[in-house]
Amino acid sequence: MLRVWENLFATETAIHTQCFSYNKEALMPRLTHIDPATDTGAGADLLNGPLKEKQINIFKGLAAHPPVLEAFIAWAGGAKGGTLTPVEGEVVQLLAAEKFHCGYCSAAHSKVASGLGLSEDDCMNIRRRTSDDPKMQAFINFTAETLDTYGSVSDDTLAAFMDAGYNTEAAIEVTAGISVLTFTSFYNHINETVVDFPEVATV
Repeated sequence: MLRVWENLFATETAIHTQCFSYNKEALMPRLTHIDPATDTGAGADLLNGPLKEKQINIFKGLAAHPPVLEAFIAWAGGAKGGTLTPVEGEVVQLLAAEKFHCGYCSAAHSKVASGLGLSEDDCMNIRRRTSDDPKMQAFINFTAETLDTYGSVSDDTLAAFMDAGYNTEAAIEVTAGISVLTFTSFYNHINETVVDFPEVATV
């Protein structure tokens, strides 16, 4: 069993190194992307319409499949059911981005979090799974264990989450937030999406 865990750790470390260093040389995505300035069609219409102010590289890539991009936008918005605060929602995204070793996601959500008042140190600590605030630490612990165990959190962790003031709706929104980041991180790894946000340090 120890050998299995050692091999798993070695594999995850190799993936971590590869994913945080991807695209440094080529700076080109591997899949088709849509240029809203020159392309036409449904994907370009999305980029020049509802996403006019969000023409970031991940959306330019996903615009190559307009029905999926539209579905993703709807789910990403719907997953924010209003129980979690915007900051707590970004905590979920930052933890999931770190778990999935998605440099693009970490950079993007660190930028979003900064707009909500979180400092660079705050974001780094969240990615390290630490907080000075007991309620936030309970939230981080629940989200991190959800990621690590694929949802099979312990009774103690769930109880601590609830005792900190969270409820069933909050647990559901954490799960929904993880599902959003799962899609984007997997896509970014396949595509090698070029980071168009200020890059962040690894932890």
